[in-house]
Amino acid sequence: MPTVNPEPLWRPDPQRIARAQITKFQTWAAEHHGAPSQGGYPALHRWSVDELETFWTAVTQWFDVRFSTPYARVLDDRSMPGARWFPGATLNYAEHALRAAATRPAEPALLYVDETHEPTPVTWSELRRQVGSLAGELRALGVRPGDRVSGYLPNIPQAVVALLATAAVGGVWTSCAPDFGARSVLDRFQQVEPVVLFTVDGYRYGGKEHDRRDVVAELRAELPTLRAVVHIPVLGTEPPPGALDWAALTASEEEPVFEQVPFDHPLWVLYSSGTTGLPKAIVQSQGGILVEHLKQLGLHCDLGPEDRFFWYTSTGWMMWNFLVSGLLTGTTIVLYDGSPGYPDTGAQWRIAERTGATLYGTSAAYVMACRKAEVHPARDFDLSTVQCVATTGSPLPPDGFRWLHDEVRDDLWIASVSGGTDVCSCFAGAVPTLPVHTGELQAPGLGTDLQSWDPNGHPVIDEVGELVVTNPMPSMPVRFWNDPDGSRYHDSYFDTYPGVWRHGDWITITSRGSVVIHGRSDSTLNRQGVRMGSADIYEVVERLPEIKESLVIGVEQPDGGYWMPLFVHLAPGAALDDALLGRIKQSIRDQLSPRHVPDEVIEVPGVPHTLTGKRIEVPVKRLLQGTPLEKAVNPGSIDNLDLLHFYESLARERA
Repeated sequence: MPTVNPEPLWRPDPQRIARAQITKFQTWAAEHHGAPSQGGYPALHRWSVDELETFWTAVTQWFDVRFSTPYARVLDDRSMPGARWFPGATLNYAEHALRAAATRPAEPALLYVDETHEPTPVTWSELRRQVGSLAGELRALGVRPGDRVSGYLPNIPQAVVALLATAAVGGVWTSCAPDFGARSVLDRFQQVEPVVLFTVDGYRYGGKEHDRRDVVAELRAELPTLRAVVHIPVLGTEPPPGALDWAALTASEEEPVFEQVPFDHPLWVLYSSGTTGLPKAIVQSQGGILVEHLKQLGLHCDLGPEDRFFWYTSTGWMMWNFLVSGLLTGTTIVLYDGSPGYPDTGAQWRIAERTGATLYGTSAAYVMACRKAEVHPARDFDLSTVQCVATTGSPLPPDGFRWLHDEVRDDLWIASVSGGTDVCSCFAGAVPTLPVHTGELQAPGLGTDLQSWDPNGHPVIDEVGELVVTNPMPSMPVRFWNDPDGSRYHDSYFDTYPGVWRHGDWITITSRGSVVIHGRSDSTLNRQGVRMGSADIYEVVERLPEIKESLVIGVEQPDGGYWMPLFVHLAPGAALDDALLGRIKQSIRDQLSPRHVPDEVIEVPGVPHTLTGKRIEVPVKRLLQGTPLEKAVNPGSIDNLDLLHFYESLARERA
């Protein structure tokens, strides 16, 4: 169990609490729907899971969700999997995303930033016009509701237009970032058989141009269902033969027509990292994403028309889809296309400054990299507009909380959040009216009955357990693609505890209601029956200036023994000598426990990650257990396959 920090790092002042959307929502829901008027967030959360249907009715009314056909009931069958939300209702996600164009046509909907760090605005009226034009052209190309439309695109305005135009016609959007190789893209797109492909000729990253025309040619050859390819000339090249020109498709003044589709009609397909096989093709619905994101962005992130929302992401990560949904709350969204650390480590802070971001989201890894590089955001940038810094991708260590508090502002709302591609949302994280405790997520989300369970399926408090969700959420997948009997979907989340979503993370729910994430449970460290989270070890080890990054694996041995190596990627100029070795082990022993001390510390040339930047533990564990590389990992899902050969040869040597 982590150390409980008695004093909060930050408390919202009474004015912030009073003006928060969630406070106004609670007052209104108490008046109209019987929500508790006293007891603050904990009472509201309890009501939201106890009275699930009433809560979601309240959300749709508060945010004025436009049902073109009314629903028969809120929830038909509460079982998981299988819950059906708002049956009978029809609506359109893109229509809601563009509503602000009616009242604020000349204000920016998008602020696009490239590596020059100069923001370029796209107004609400211009965004709506382009979506209307492109939606009309998609219909002319024969795109019908349910057809898949794919994008091989960076985080540029055209990607947002293409997503919204696809949703407007009832198509199903799916995207990959252009740093994905052809095999990785085909592993994803071939599953869903797109009829249209939006592509770029290349992208800019780290001050260099990366030509992707060869990859695009391969995609065209290997996706036989394509009826049209659209060329977006980021590098200024001419469209290849047979490709349509983006400018021509978005030139008309056609009013957007929004196809009214059933609540559970597919909106987009997201993909799991696919480290150990073909990526899961996760289908989420127009209505489910609409109401979940309104709740998450409008209530938890406290976003509205006055805000500017910047999250560093790419189109290959669910956070891009989440960022685009900022439009639902009338918020200006910031699209940054480029390296997170170019021309220097402080790049993202500069973008937050220049765009006037009010909520700035990034990865825990970036925060820790800034700390290590001795970046001083408050000293070097004007961050007076930034109200909240949010982090995800991996647990933010306590040192990261303290660094943000000390180096950005002591009155800073720090929101460490945790969720998953699987729900395209957060299970726990930001609550604008609650205090922040170092190393902890503020609370579970509204409408989410998040619990920590022991192996017998009993809830535990102040103890490490499995992250489970015991009630359905609207944004849970409606299905996986090409999973006709639902068995792959069932086996992914519901085989451990029938009828209960098991996510695959170790968490602690504290007695004060906050949440601590300890890392993936499927790569669990388990010594003498005691389970430990890898994230706790990373936090301690990576505090040492000599350690750039680390990876810890627990390997069950054929003889019944247990081997727990710690792999360290050293900072330039550092050496793994006896002195450093001693400091690593002593730090772990002092700050965690003797049980956490690894059996060996091994220097490695690098730590492998998924394409979305998460370090991969399970495939490395499989390699160390003797599984051949081609069976241990899907090569197209890894950022640097050469690194895995190191672990493979290490396994051979040990054998």
